[in-house]
Amino acid sequence: MDEIKPSKSAKKREYLARQQLGEELIPLQEQELRGMDLDEDLLDAILEAKRLSKRGALRRQKQYIGKLMGRVDPEPIRAALAQLQRK
Repeated sequence: MDEIKPSKSAKKREYLARQQLGEELIPLQEQELRGMDLDEDLLDAILEAKRLSKRGALRRQKQYIGKLMGRVDPEPIRAALAQLQRK
């Protein structure tokens, strides 16, 4: 009956972990990203981050990527990254 809700700190840790995972996708090649079957909005945001050079704009784009990562299951992305790192 009493559902335990995650604390604000736990939610923030989860958000930051997803944002970090999204940031790990930025250096990848476009064909590697397309092979991951990412959400279209997330893919567009990552490709946009690759084009940005200004620090503030890139920081905001990374935050946006973190927000988009909250809508997707991170496990397939983690698995795809692990597979790419093994190559």
